[in-house]
Amino acid sequence: MNAPTGGGATMVGGPMIMEPGGPLRGRTRVPGDKSISHRVLMLAALADGESTIHGLSDGGDVACTRAIVEALGARVDVEEDPDGRQVLRIGGGRLGPAQSDLDVGNSGTGMRLLAGMLAGLGFASTLDGDASIRRRPMDRVLEPLRAMGASVTGSGDGCALAPLVIDGGGLRGIEYRLPMASAQVKGCVLFAGLSADGPTTVIEDQPSRAHTEELMAATGIDVERTHDNGLDRVTVLPGRPTPFVHDVAGDPSQAAFWAVGASILPGSEVVIENVYAGPARSGFAAVLARMGADLFHDPVTSDLTVRAPSGGVLSATTVRADEVPGLVDEVPVLAVAAACADGETVFEGVGELRVKESDRLATVESELGRMGVDVRAEGDRLMVRGRAGGQLRGTSVDAHNDHRIAMACAVAALVADGSTTIDGWGAVATSYPTFSDHRVALLAGGIGA
Repeated sequence: MNAPTGGGATMVGGPMIMEPGGPLRGRTRVPGDKSISHRVLMLAALADGESTIHGLSDGGDVACTRAIVEALGARVDVEEDPDGRQVLRIGGGRLGPAQSDLDVGNSGTGMRLLAGMLAGLGFASTLDGDASIRRRPMDRVLEPLRAMGASVTGSGDGCALAPLVIDGGGLRGIEYRLPMASAQVKGCVLFAGLSADGPTTVIEDQPSRAHTEELMAATGIDVERTHDNGLDRVTVLPGRPTPFVHDVAGDPSQAAFWAVGASILPGSEVVIENVYAGPARSGFAAVLARMGADLFHDPVTSDLTVRAPSGGVLSATTVRADEVPGLVDEVPVLAVAAACADGETVFEGVGELRVKESDRLATVESELGRMGVDVRAEGDRLMVRGRAGGQLRGTSVDAHNDHRIAMACAVAALVADGSTTIDGWGAVATSYPTFSDHRVALLAGGIGA
């Protein structure tokens, strides 16, 4: 086994100092998928009886959704399985109004999905979040909910910002064509459809993550999925899920950080255990494979093995707009891969990144730019001119309170020429609180579990 070089991580009064190092070797387990975790909590709260969830994400975003379903009346008991993973037993089906506002923290997914669920329940609720959430557009869920007859009032300019006041009940089933590919908006409408007076259909020009409809079907909801004339249609009938048992697979968006790290550090070989393998979430792996990385997703264990390219250097590529819905959260760390590739990589149709926890196009441009990367964000395109196997500059960067920017910079720091100080590292707790521990373990060739 190759001996690791450097790679330490130190917190100093808030910022994280990351040292360069490599290769990455060993096995790791990323947190349970965040998108799935939100949805199974909500379905368990709606089900009449006890559901069991293994491997729920331990990030702050999901903790907020868990606190919300408890505030609405769901019973949540927590145990540990023999592998040290959380096991939640949730008694649902008897929800009622909370005694205070419901706080989603920094979770846009939680805000939009819960808005749909609450719109169908027969009581009033107020959904709020942190300062970042209060800046993110909610009109994309307000429009279909109001078309279903929901009483939803927003705040700010145009009354389309959080907090949202939702007076639930009295919904009608509709057909709604998404103006953009968005699993959050689709999920919002489908959750509302569970309480409508008839079928609710969402129509997509581009497929988005299918977690909501997959999980609803798995928990006894009547779901129909069709594809016709280039359009995907998902229809749900009113109803409630039956109690269920679900094992949440590892989050591909978190696995992408180690996949990129292994791809840019010669001699690396990383096995990421039990990663969710749905086709709508494998886009980042397809891009890395196209760039020359060696990846294998085991169909039996769902372990993802990633090795550095046999030639040692990645090649540039173009990421098409139709690929983006399946890898939108992975663009920041794929930009790090592009910075180490031979040639210019172009990401097309990535304008959705401008309305995430930060303007991710602007923050990728500014923070990777500080590290010496030739990167430009223009409109809805991102261009990165890489240095083949190149070394980046160790410097100070700002995560802009965005967990994915923080972790992308931590991966970039692996190939820097000195220490990288990441301000705003605390944002990582929203999705991957053990990230720095796993980074150290993989640099030591051990197991980050």
